[in-house]
Amino acid sequence: MKITGVRPWLIKSSASYWGEFLFVEVTTDEGITGWGEITTTTKLANRALCAILSRIGEVLEGQDPTHIERIWQKLFRNFTYMGSRGAAVECISAIDIALWDIYGKSLGKPIFELLGGPVRDEIALYTHPDQRKFTSKEGVIAEIQAIVGSGHTALKFDPFPYQGSREQRDGYLDGAMSRKDERTAAELTALIRETTGPDIEVLIDAHGRFDVPTAIRLCNTLEDAGQIDWFEEPVPPESLNALKQVRDKVNVAISVGERAHTRFDFVPILENKLTDYVMPDVTWTGGITELKKIATLAEAYFIPISPHDAAGPINVVAGAQVMMTVPNFYKLETSEWNLSKYDELIDKPLDNSNGSLKLNRAPGLGIEMNREFLAANEIDY
Repeated sequence: MKITGVRPWLIKSSASYWGEFLFVEVTTDEGITGWGEITTTTKLANRALCAILSRIGEVLEGQDPTHIERIWQKLFRNFTYMGSRGAAVECISAIDIALWDIYGKSLGKPIFELLGGPVRDEIALYTHPDQRKFTSKEGVIAEIQAIVGSGHTALKFDPFPYQGSREQRDGYLDGAMSRKDERTAAELTALIRETTGPDIEVLIDAHGRFDVPTAIRLCNTLEDAGQIDWFEEPVPPESLNALKQVRDKVNVAISVGERAHTRFDFVPILENKLTDYVMPDVTWTGGITELKKIATLAEAYFIPISPHDAAGPINVVAGAQVMMTVPNFYKLETSEWNLSKYDELIDKPLDNSNGSLKLNRAPGLGIEMNREFLAANEIDY
């Protein structure tokens, strides 16, 4: 079997928080097709990735798609002089997922069976409320009650108000938060904790927005406002020293890693005891191949892994395939408690009943993309 092509599919979809998904199709001369995904947070990045993927396809034509490790290493090393992180490894991630999909289909087995077999029967989830519904106290309560009622035992949200001109949409961050908005965040956190009751885990996402003193202050304020179970990305990911300063002065568990690329980025985080959870994204950190390696690395430190999987359906399912085989797994992320928004994209609905994902035993990823929908909603890049 040989690879015959790599095709990016940039798709307009209301199921995406950003309005579009980037899927990647790898085709073979035996008619077996594999699917991967990259979904960034900017339209500019998605279009740049499409251009890179088109060139990578030329390099991969004629290669055996089951030689997954060889292809991973070849692509990774080809980007060494321009930097093997960021865009490069995101392209590798999508292709790697697609190759595992092909490999599973060629053997008639789900991917988790090829990674050592399952250590669990289903995948525990944590999810997000739709914060667009947080326009009143009643709206907050209704949304949180819906999550609890769906069987989820953990939820995550960002309580911090947008800072207007001091937090520009073009990417500039000054790292600060006004005292007034700090109180708003604390009040929202207290309301959500009151609504969930004591048995639901409440996770806070700071999205890497704050400087060191602000992150410390906010974390301690939210801990006082209501029991929180982790504080995610308190500072921008570029400085591990900043992360250490925060970690040394807060009592809440820290979670980082969605913007860490490959196991190499996780080594100093783990060696320096900078986190309580790692949360790599399978579509950004190096694909299924690399997610499994990161999980094993974290296992040696007895650190639980909780993949950041809150984009498209392949993102969720690919992360779940790996976590089926991982002893040190905590929970898998989904963007909403109701995953029916993905139904138009795939051949069968995802089953996340009672707050856990049940993978079917279909070969590869276990889902197929809806080509008719993709073709009707493709964006010219």
